[in-house]
Amino acid sequence: MSISVQELDNTVRALFEGKGAVQNQAQQTLTEFKQNPDAWVTVGNILQEASYLQTKYIALQVLDNVIMTRWKVLPRDQCQGIRNFIVRFILENSESEEKIQAERPLLNKLNLVLVSILKQEWPHNWPTFINEIISSCHASLSICENNMTILRLLSEEVFDFSQDQMTSAKARNLKTSMTSEFASIFQLCSEVLNTANQPSLVKATLETLLRFLNWIPLGYIFETPIINTLLTRFLGEPEFRNVTLKCLTEIGGLQIGTPYNYDERLVHMFTETLTTVSNVIPLSLDLKQTYAMSNGRDQEFVSNLALFLSSFFSAHLDLIEKLPNQDYLTHAHFYLIRVSQIDDREVFKICLDYWTRLVQELYEEMQQLPITDINPLVSMSVSGLANGGAPNPTTLANYPLRKHKYETVLTNLRTVMIEKMVRPEEVLVVENDEGEIVREFVKESDTIQLYKTIRECLVYLTHLDVVDTETIMIDKLAKQVDGTEWSWVNCNTLCWAIGSISGAMNEETEKRFLVTVIKDLLGLTEQKRGKDNKAVVASNIMYIVGQYPRFLKAHWKFLKTVVNKLFEFMHETHEGVQDMACDTFIKIANKCRRHFVALQPGESEPFIEEIVRNMRKITMDLSPQQIHTFYEACGYMISAQGQKGLQDRLTENLMALPNTAWDQIIAEANQNPAILQDANTIKIVGNIMKTNVAACSSIGTYFYSQIGRIYHDMLNMYRAASQLINDAVASDGAIAPKTPKVRGLRTIKKEILKLIDTYVDKSDDLEMVNASMVPPLMEAVLIDYARNVPDAREAEVLNAMTTIIHKLHNLMEDKIPAIMDSVFNCTLEMINKDFHEYPEHRVEFFKLLQAVNLYCFQALLKLDAAQFKFVIDSCMWASKHDNREVENTGLTMCLELMNNMAETDPQTSSIFFREFYIAILQDVFFVLTDSDHKAGK
Repeated sequence: MSISVQELDNTVRALFEGKGAVQNQAQQTLTEFKQNPDAWVTVGNILQEASYLQTKYIALQVLDNVIMTRWKVLPRDQCQGIRNFIVRFILENSESEEKIQAERPLLNKLNLVLVSILKQEWPHNWPTFINEIISSCHASLSICENNMTILRLLSEEVFDFSQDQMTSAKARNLKTSMTSEFASIFQLCSEVLNTANQPSLVKATLETLLRFLNWIPLGYIFETPIINTLLTRFLGEPEFRNVTLKCLTEIGGLQIGTPYNYDERLVHMFTETLTTVSNVIPLSLDLKQTYAMSNGRDQEFVSNLALFLSSFFSAHLDLIEKLPNQDYLTHAHFYLIRVSQIDDREVFKICLDYWTRLVQELYEEMQQLPITDINPLVSMSVSGLANGGAPNPTTLANYPLRKHKYETVLTNLRTVMIEKMVRPEEVLVVENDEGEIVREFVKESDTIQLYKTIRECLVYLTHLDVVDTETIMIDKLAKQVDGTEWSWVNCNTLCWAIGSISGAMNEETEKRFLVTVIKDLLGLTEQKRGKDNKAVVASNIMYIVGQYPRFLKAHWKFLKTVVNKLFEFMHETHEGVQDMACDTFIKIANKCRRHFVALQPGESEPFIEEIVRNMRKITMDLSPQQIHTFYEACGYMISAQGQKGLQDRLTENLMALPNTAWDQIIAEANQNPAILQDANTIKIVGNIMKTNVAACSSIGTYFYSQIGRIYHDMLNMYRAASQLINDAVASDGAIAPKTPKVRGLRTIKKEILKLIDTYVDKSDDLEMVNASMVPPLMEAVLIDYARNVPDAREAEVLNAMTTIIHKLHNLMEDKIPAIMDSVFNCTLEMINKDFHEYPEHRVEFFKLLQAVNLYCFQALLKLDAAQFKFVIDSCMWASKHDNREVENTGLTMCLELMNNMAETDPQTSSIFFREFYIAILQDVFFVLTDSDHKAGK
């Protein structure tokens, strides 16, 4: 395809500025242009004649693609021509300061193209490159500035990004070449830094030096005046101090081996840096307030200061600890305290990583002390639950511990960590399949990870000085009570912090501490006016008591009082209180389960009996989701009852309400099947099944009496719901699965499958599951799955089959053909057209195949040749997905399948490897070389 530069300009302009059909046509034309193998020949003309900047960018993209993919097959004269043209064009566009400013975006792209050429040409076809670039620096300051950028980009490509871009041998060759020629590069940098006055050139040189510091020989850093130049000429200058501090951070973080002794240089660098910093940011400055009002450059300096201090201390803290003048150690750590107080999460995380490392080291040193009568330290885990808790600080005062150097710093750090504590769990409010708004707990998020790290730091700090931690927390609580620090945020963070150190104190200290905390918080509840304020304090009381199961277990009366108070809160309709009450109840039920089923002193019956008896009254104001949480909590208690007879009776009593409703609906449905068309009935059945799932998840294998009671009717309900869904699809077409009625019916099916899945997973009577549960289940769900339209098929069917195979292993071998016949082909047809449709079915389908291969391999060998090939193809199809879970399942299954085949008889394995090995190898190489499947992506 031939296109003039002007036509190309117009086309690119249409792409970026046009709309609709014009834009689409331009996109198509440009795609054809880029795909033309000879398009690169026109790049020179385009760069010189095009008037629209984006056109030049597209031309450079075309050229860069040729350099990366076809350079080795181009004739040498063409390679030389491209190289010379790019060099000449760069020099033309950087010959003056005005030209650089005007052409900066284009020049940046040209520099990247030149680096692409260098990766192909240097050093073997262009051995003089370094000499040429250094020589050209003397032509003008602007050329020198751009050359610094080229050297920086080359260093980044060779030393920072080479792992993904080139072979290890090629990267090693480039690194060797650059290191061997570095003397002249370093001389150029030093010359510029010592003599240049043009700010943009100095900054470009400092940026380039920064990229060199992590790989150049140490002599260039410590045996030349470069550190002194950075300290005296640039660190104090506002325009250069950020990049200069980054350079010093890179140097300070270097791990220097034993042959070298640069300790004095490092200490000098540190002390001089700190002195200069103190002139910019006095230690007395309220950095938290100042930071919020500062410009971007000053905020970056604070962030860089945190990086410098944490990086230097991580590598060389011992050097500063040994200084006769301890002020440097203390002042530097107080700078980190000030920076930690800033309201910037990313800056705080930099500091937090260092603080956690420091307090862990101090704690581990404390652990090394001998266990004596004076010092009854025992091995302590981070949680502190494995021991008697933190030691008395007075016991440690007689030992020469590093922690004594940091007493004042650590006291301030405790306050910072308490004030910076974040929410321990995150809850999303989402819409479920029936359109209801429900809560979902987030398992992993940035906030939860931050909470875990702050908690770890606070636990270490508590072990280092439990008295100081307790004093600070009680003092801050007093300020909540007297109002000087009262706010919802402050109350929450303090209470989350108090909850986070559960188990770090010894039992006696914990008891005294908790009694004070709860007494003060109860007083605060009485004192505060307004439901919002009372709700905040009440929620925090609930949170704290839920965090201290050891205290609750040791004080039955208090435990019972707390639980009864939670039951009261379950009737409080103020936003969030019922949720908090249910969350705390399940936490306490899980951690203190035995105490609810044992007969406690002064009681006439175990508390669980009273709870189950009053279920209706306790839960009458709760939402369905909250009721499910309540049932799960009671299930934990029942699971702790060791006597089967009592357990069955408790389970029967617990499930009495849902069973009554279930029996009534089943009886009515037998008389009038149309009742299942009623939206309210559908909703009730869905909730009954969810209640069963909740209770089963905590009661576990002992739920058999309940599941046995409803199993037959439950499978009939599954069939009935399926039939109603099929009828709706037949009458309403493809829209049917999205209607509220069908969504509700599908919820019933999903929850039935989830209940069976949950029970099988927890069951320990495998023979019973295999004989009594699996055959009727397969009869009910497999045929139904196969005959449903794709949009009405439940992925939970695949999940349930996977769980059963995982649990029953080879007991399922005789049933695999029936499973494969019902789910294999029809599911494969749903997912083999692309990598994205039906994502849930996709994940579960490949997990099912993996389970069959792992536990029922003999059944795979009995498949006919066509089906077996489909299994292999499915493995490889899975491996090509960009969904990590699916891709890993496919590759893992492929490996497991080949391992299994290698262990079969020689004839079978020989046929397999002869038939499939090359094809598998080709597909694995495809995945390995596909850019969407880079390692770690």
